[in-house]
Amino acid sequence: MRDFLPILLLAFAGFLAGGAYAMWKTTRGLAVVLAVAALVALSGGLLWL
Repeated sequence: MRDFLPILLLAFAGFLAGGAYAMWKTTRGLAVVLAVAALVALSGGLLWL
């Protein structure tokens, strides 16, 4: 399971980034929060590798 956690974090970062992109036109505040969460998940996944 430890081998899959970085990959799951990277996939979750992509999911959050897609949500941020979709929310940008309607609610920019939530889109910024999602983008920050995507960056945290992406950096965590990359550092774990």
